[in-house]
Amino acid sequence: MTTTAHQTDKTAQTDKTTILVAVNDIFFYTKVRDALRANGYTIEKARTQQDIADKASSISPSIVILDMNDMALNSLQALDTLKADSRLNTIPTLAFANHEEVETWHRARALGVTKIVSRNEFSARTRELVEEVLNSPDFQTNNK
Repeated sequence: MTTTAHQTDKTAQTDKTTILVAVNDIFFYTKVRDALRANGYTIEKARTQQDIADKASSISPSIVILDMNDMALNSLQALDTLKADSRLNTIPTLAFANHEEVETWHRARALGVTKIVSRNEFSARTRELVEEVLNSPDFQTNNK
């Protein structure tokens, strides 16, 4: 019976704390991993656009983090895929991009990104931004 209770707790924890991180830049990935693991989050890495959709479907992360400047990921297409899929479109997305790439920011917003910030802000406030998105009224409404 103890084992069953433990498994139930682990499943509940995964639903609330698993974060899908689509960041190939080793500096940013390490920063995200270290900042979030230290606060009890489980990190799952996505390396390609297809990886993002596949892992989002299989693990039901609480949030997806996207590096909008990573050409290997094609984050705009990944965001479009997530938002077009009725099973995935309620998963909040936190993205970061170079502050000078205004068109990327506009396109990400048009595709439905939950929040987009500059690379500098993301680097400085990773955990706070994740918690801000997870605690936003829109996320709370969609996930009741």
